[in-house]
Amino acid sequence: MKIEQFEDTNLAHYSYAIISKGEMAVIDPARDPKPYLDFARNNNARITTIIETHPHADFVSSHLELSKKTGASIYVSRLVGAEYPHETFDDDDSIILGEITLKALNTPGHSPDSISIVLINEVGKETAVFTGDTLFIGDCGRPDLRENAGAITATRSDLAKQMYNSLHNKLMTLPDDVEVYPAHGAGSLCGKGLSEKNRSTIGTEKVSNWSLQDLTEREFVNELLADQPFIPKYFPYDVALNKKGASDFEKSIKAVERREPITCKKCATSLDEKIIVIDTRPQEIFKKMHLKNAINLMNDKKFETWLGSIVNQGEKFYLIAENDAQLDVLIARIAKIGYENQIELAFVLEFGEAQMEVFDTEKLKEDESAYTIVDIRNSSEIKNNRIFKDAIHIPLHELRERTNEIPVHKPIVVHCAGGYRSAAGSSILRSKMNGSSEVFDLSEAVKEFKK
Repeated sequence: MKIEQFEDTNLAHYSYAIISKGEMAVIDPARDPKPYLDFARNNNARITTIIETHPHADFVSSHLELSKKTGASIYVSRLVGAEYPHETFDDDDSIILGEITLKALNTPGHSPDSISIVLINEVGKETAVFTGDTLFIGDCGRPDLRENAGAITATRSDLAKQMYNSLHNKLMTLPDDVEVYPAHGAGSLCGKGLSEKNRSTIGTEKVSNWSLQDLTEREFVNELLADQPFIPKYFPYDVALNKKGASDFEKSIKAVERREPITCKKCATSLDEKIIVIDTRPQEIFKKMHLKNAINLMNDKKFETWLGSIVNQGEKFYLIAENDAQLDVLIARIAKIGYENQIELAFVLEFGEAQMEVFDTEKLKEDESAYTIVDIRNSSEIKNNRIFKDAIHIPLHELRERTNEIPVHKPIVVHCAGGYRSAAGSSILRSKMNGSSEVFDLSEAVKEFKK
């Protein structure tokens, strides 16, 4: 038997392949099916089984495409209401894979339709559990993503109570030496305190994971509901898309329309001014030359998460990159959250009609009151760490909808924690303000003001 873990570092997503006697199961596959197909081929295995622990909110799964390419059956809980061909997989259901058995456990809490998969080895011993978004290393799944999404909805409070039962009365009853394989790690927005570790054991988690400690249900619910991270705009859309089954990955990214580089003002004016521009070039290049209504969302580790937090589901956008190779990478990353169909055009920019001044931080140090300071960090970040006493707090994912709350009688300075988000935030405000106020990006200089 062989277990292989695949990691998408940008989305902090783990998926798995299990091989026994030439048969292979895939659990929670990412949008691109190629790594699983290659792994099967390289190990002389045949993909026979695909399991979804729940309809994911933070990424698009390739379960339907993998099934079409291999003939493998897809297994999900009956509660999902899956709209693609599938087999139901719930409590007491088992799948024989070569010489091992995969057993379903209904473990609602993150979602009403979540399952975990227990691996029983060749001699009948429970050796591993694939916990999806129910049990993470050091944490458990958030319970507030399915209040308005999926075939079955539930309040966050009800799901938190279900999570308590799933953890304490199901997963904790497994032997201490059972290995835990979660669907996410540190950096995922599907929980609030995930460990950097990519696997653990039930026994280790009983000692170190707050959610498995000796808490009453009420204590657990209160702790779980407190301080969960924000919900990106694309999350409900991905739940629905995964419930339906996504289109083929390669066909989707190849269908994105691309055009020759934009080199002059005449070419730039051919674009629709009502459609936003996502300019992924480094901020030092963007500030020297960009289109007037562009948002500087740089090609960084969290690009797809922030794209799906700023751009609404269904909203068209132009995509700009430094070169054609970067366009290829970015379109593939955008497809991981199902937004590739929203790209109106993708192109390289060789002309710009706007510039952004480099901010003189000494002036801010001399007189903070001369500026309107906008802090676009998340609420949890500023709770005990305000950088500027009188800053207006509007998180980046809400900024486009709340620009009318920002006074324009003074120059505006935008900051985050390190410079990535402030590049996006300041460019959003510049495009929205339309010259009614100067807008500056504090960028990495914010570190000079941290106490």
